[in-house]
Amino acid sequence: MRAGCALGGLLWARTAAQRGRWAGRKSLPPERILEPWSRGWRWSWPGHPMAAQYGTEQRGQLHAPDYRLYFKNSKGKYISPFHDIPLCVGSSEDMEIPAKKPKISESEILFNMVVEVPRWTNAKMEIATKEPLNPIKQDVKKGKLRFVANIFPHKGYIWNYGAFPQTWEDPSCKDGSTGCCGDNDPIDVCEIGSQIRRTGEVIQVKVLGVLGLIDEGETDWKVIAISADDPESQKINDIEDVKKFKPGYLEATVEWFRLYKVPDGKSENQFAFNGTFKDKAFALEIIKSTHEYWKALVHKKANGGAIKCTNLLVNTSPYCCNEEDIQAIVQSAPPAVEEHSVSKEVDQWHFPGRG
Repeated sequence: MRAGCALGGLLWARTAAQRGRWAGRKSLPPERILEPWSRGWRWSWPGHPMAAQYGTEQRGQLHAPDYRLYFKNSKGKYISPFHDIPLCVGSSEDMEIPAKKPKISESEILFNMVVEVPRWTNAKMEIATKEPLNPIKQDVKKGKLRFVANIFPHKGYIWNYGAFPQTWEDPSCKDGSTGCCGDNDPIDVCEIGSQIRRTGEVIQVKVLGVLGLIDEGETDWKVIAISADDPESQKINDIEDVKKFKPGYLEATVEWFRLYKVPDGKSENQFAFNGTFKDKAFALEIIKSTHEYWKALVHKKANGGAIKCTNLLVNTSPYCCNEEDIQAIVQSAPPAVEEHSVSKEVDQWHFPGRG
């Protein structure tokens, strides 16, 4: 498949991951550039051959039900962040560009992560899997925009939170590790680097491990990753390194996921493996399997229900559309409104377990 990534490479990556070294770090430039682009932004690593450039275009009003953030590629074409952005860095994303091998050491594969929620923010932004082109929108529950509660001592999300494109946790397939079916979404990613990212940013990350959350009876994997351009990424290569260089972060992550729905009146979440993190090699196998589920989904070999697979670049998919039809989808959305406001209740701290 042209738009997918060669995940067969994960077989050698698993062995390399156990060596725990990444010799290709010095090939990365020290900074990204954030540049304005069509009512949105795009990010680039100038001159770097791996750097894909993606832009966003806002529609509607932030923190309103009509807010949508659509994606564009480097040629200004509207794309789906779910289906058209390659999972692996270095995979071809456009028919005019031949596929190239990632110019990194064989000891590491980098993945594209779509940032949905910046660290320390509360609005539950997510890829709209059930809408054409899958823009980012704010989740709505019972008619109200959803904001996650602040669980003392945390403020909002404690990582940059997002998803891996071209992955899908199939709700009809029971996971052999957890005994539960998938949650019908792309696989989630918690990026633990030092920078606060932006909603809609596409960053290149290295995988470190994974946490198996059981959310209302569904398997909901949470991949732990760090951006490849983070100052500490060279020395953090696996889940044990997180414990060494960021002590307390993994424990806080388990606590956050266990309690974040309690202020909404729900019970605590449960975990596979008693809440322990699995290592990089295990995480890579999970990513590989969810990529295979996605391939079945986008080729109509799996039942995605209400999920929309509209795409521009997966030309082997029956859901591939022409540019005119895709532009019509975006143009039908309301124009961008710059003003926005958030209720002060979002800043309230919650203390689960208080008597």
